[in-house]
Amino acid sequence: MSIVLNLPPELESKLSADARQRGLSLADYVLQVLGADTLPQARPTSGADMVAFWSREGLIGTRSDIADSSVHARALRDKAQTRRRDEP
Repeated sequence: MSIVLNLPPELESKLSADARQRGLSLADYVLQVLGADTLPQARPTSGADMVAFWSREGLIGTRSDIADSSVHARALRDKAQTRRRDEP
């Protein structure tokens, strides 16, 4: 079945950028988005489930600003442990 959609230019640009980021054509990406299961899925219960979810959602590798994840995690822990109660 074929469907013709007239998308607002902003939405088309966003979809195109998202498709490029995932290495997909716009048509393939739109099919992926439209075909995504809209029912709530069970929450990940293990680290492996979480990594699989992140991979499916295209989130792995999106934080190119973090060169070393261990160093970044340590900095977040240090910041959380040393913040005062009146800080956000």
